[in-house]
Amino acid sequence: MFDGSETTEIKGLEKFNTSNVTNMDCMFASSKITSLDLSSFDTSNVTSMYYMFERSKVTSLDLSTFDTSKVTSMTGMFYDSKVTTLDLSSFDTSKVTDMGKMFDGSETTEIKGLEKFNTSNVTNMDCMFASSKITSLDLSSFDTSKVTDMNRMFWEAKATTGYARTQADADKFNASSDKPSTLTFVVKQ
Repeated sequence: MFDGSETTEIKGLEKFNTSNVTNMDCMFASSKITSLDLSSFDTSNVTSMYYMFERSKVTSLDLSTFDTSKVTSMTGMFYDSKVTTLDLSSFDTSKVTDMGKMFDGSETTEIKGLEKFNTSNVTNMDCMFASSKITSLDLSSFDTSKVTDMNRMFWEAKATTGYARTQADADKFNASSDKPSTLTFVVKQ
């Protein structure tokens, strides 16, 4: 909808009725918009948020009202975005199968709620945190039992501290291709 838009401001987003929307793929991707008020967005029927904020110029996002209970794809959702902090504590990721490139290249240094992600249905975590600025990765809720692709999951990531749910998960994270040697995952006590 606003993919690649040169617009820096959108008035009236708070009046959008999105209750029937199922796909928000690339909605604000590569846009020059610097501020977004999505507090009235009804995302209860959305199944895909693929590259929704990819390369967006927005530096802060309040996604606390987002209902992600039906979302299956969060691929590249914050890929190369300028958002510096994210609070995803309210995200229900129980149906998500693809988190590939979700935070790849992101300017985000802190993600609240990451430790609450339900990844029991995720099969793809390819480049999930690659080149990201996140300083610590608490993946202590991540169930990687169905994950088939962790290729370059942490490639060039800035994080030096990582926590896993089990030793098996920690071993998988630590074996991920191109993981920086400065990042080691341990089981959270």
